Amino acid sequence: MRTGDAVARRRMTTRELAVWRSLVDTTAELRRILGAQLQQESGLSPADYQVLLALHEADGRRLRSSELAASIDWERSRLSHHLRRMEQRGLIRRDDCATDSRGAEISFTQVGGDMFRRATAPHMKAVKKHFADALTPEQFAALADILQALQSHLRAGSAVARTGEGSS
Repeated sequence: MRTGDAVARRRMTTRELAVWRSLVDTTAELRRILGAQLQQESGLSPADYQVLLALHEADGRRLRSSELAASIDWERSRLSHHLRRMEQRGLIRRDDCATDSRGAEISFTQVGGDMFRRATAPHMKAVKKHFADALTPEQFAALADILQALQSHLRAGSAVARTGEGSS
C-alpha cells in the first residue's frame, strides 16, 4: 500500500472533524450576516451582488451567459433563472451575442450599475467588520497559507480525477 493510500483510508480524528465543522458553521454564519446586511442596505441579494461583481470585473463589463456561469461556478439553469429575475428588476440586460446566434451577452443596466456601486462600499465595510477585524496580521498570513494549501490540494485532486489517475 502506498503512503497516500494509507492517509486516504485513515479516519478523521475528533479534532479534525471539530475543525471541519467549525469551518462550515463559521463560513455559513459569515455568509448569513453579510448577506442580510447587503440585502438590507442595498436591496441586492448576495447572488445579485455576485453576478454584478463578475460583470463589473469582466472585459467590457459584459459576459456571455456560459462564461458568467463558469466564472461564478453556478449551473447554467440556476443562472438563467436568476438572470431572468434580475432582468425583470431592471438590473441586467441580455443582448444577442455577435459571434454566436444561440448565445446571449449579459451586462448591467444603468440601474444595476448604480446599485452595485452604492452597495460596494457598505459591503466592504461589513466584510472588514465581520471578517478582517477579527484577525491579526499573523492570523491573516496563516489563513492565506492554509487557503493556498487547500487550493493546491483541491487542484491536484481535480487533475487526478480528470485524468482518471489513482483509480484502481
